[in-house]
Parts: sequence; structure tokens; C-alpha cells
Amino acid sequence: MTNSVPIPNRLIVADAGMLSAANLKAIDDAGLRFIVGSRQTKAPNDLATYFTWNGTNTEDGQLVDTLTPRATVALNKNRTLTRAEPVWSPADHPHAWRAVWQYRRKRAVRDRETLNLQRNRAIRIIDGESKPKAARFVKTKGSTKVFDESGYDKAVGLAGWKGLRHEYRSKRDVGQRCRRVLS
Repeated sequence: MTNSVPIPNRLIVADAGMLSAANLKAIDDAGLRFIVGSRQTKAPNDLATYFTWNGTNTEDGQLVDTLTPRATVALNKNRTLTRAEPVWSPADHPHAWRAVWQYRRKRAVRDRETLNLQRNRAIRIIDGESKPKAARFVKTKGSTKVFDESGYDKAVGLAGWKGLRHEYRSKRDVGQRCRRVLS
């Protein structure tokens, strides 16, 4: 990409489903700037410090600037012992990227509606009222299908949160860009 498109200061913006971990690593290794959506399943780990100190009640528009691990490298487990979120820098956190998460009440309402539709579909499949296709919140134990209550509860608890991973160094610059992307 760098040879075929001679554009200075390139910025790659992508949804979480568009890039694999290997592609994201290649983009980072090439020194390209990026903003990539973060999968909601990363939220409990990325937002652990915030949830520890603030609970799950969040104001509309709340931004949390934190770290997210690169690939399979875990973050420091003791990071939740201090209230302040770590400030990302490539030198201090070589195994992490910066992550900005935002909670929006409007998004939470939409997410909960979608989750309830997925829950209802899962229950119809389990009860035999619908054709058994792969569905979120349906677990198979032996030959029996059961509802994944803990997975559903976890998803409902994260409704309204959206995250972005990136490598920006400037807090002011990333704040403006992320607010535009998250809104």
C-alpha cells in the first residue's frame, strides 16, 4: 500500500470487522496511522479500571481514554488498583494501543433492542419453534441447546459502549477525531 499510494500522513479508518489482528499489526509495523473500531467483547478488559472505580452507571457521552492489549499480550493486572487511567505512549506501553471508549444512551437503547431480538430468536431456536441455525446466545451442551444467560447479561451490561483502537500520540488530535467517529 505504501508503494502504490504516495500520500503523506495517511490515516486508515476501519470497522473492527474489517481488519484481522495480523492486518492491524502489519499496518502498525508499516508506521501507518490508524483508527479502528474495537470489538465490544474487549470492553470488560479495556474498561476494567473505569468500571472498578465508577461502577456501571455512566453519563451520556462519557469518554474513557485507556489502553488495549496488542494481540494476546495481557495488560498489567494491577492497573485497576489506581483510579487514574494510564496515559498511552509507545515507549511506556509497547504491548498496548490506545483505546477510546464512549458511552451513548441512544446507542444503549438501540443495542438493547437488538439484544432482545437476538435473545428472542435464541429462545425460539431452543424451544424448537425456529430452524436451528447458529445464533448468538445459544449454547450446545451435548445434544441439548440452552440459552447463554451469562453471555446475554454481559452483552446487556456493555450496551451503549463503542470503542476505537489507535496509535495517535496527540491527545487533542485524537480526541477530536474519535468524537467525530464515535458520534
